[in-house]
Amino acid sequence: MKFARAVFVIAGIWGVLVLAPLYFMFGMIGRQDPPPISHPAFYYGFVGTALAWQIAFFIIGASPVRFRPIMIPSVIEKFAYAIAGAVLYLQARMRSSDLVFVAADFVFGILFLVAFFTTAKRLP
Repeated sequence: MKFARAVFVIAGIWGVLVLAPLYFMFGMIGRQDPPPISHPAFYYGFVGTALAWQIAFFIIGASPVRFRPIMIPSVIEKFAYAIAGAVLYLQARMRSSDLVFVAADFVFGILFLVAFFTTAKRLP
């Protein structure tokens, strides 16, 4: 259970550190990686939804056995971005420097799966 707790809390901390600054980078992203973002509602909607998931990770980390069912959509959340990022990179639609975030989500997805299966042993 310590493993699951640590994985989800670390994932939540990482996510907040990576995602929260995006609220202040809207214009800069368009300048550094043109074209400018043309749908700000999608952009800010993504950031808000992704930050909400970080809160879910903290909640799971507080009681992994109790919140084990929420680990399933957590795994999907991580692999959804990892797969999309890999496909975009292979299509030359994503910079290689962005693969750090793709790789991080893939690793967290694997760790979430391990946490899911190891917490099953703790169920009554």
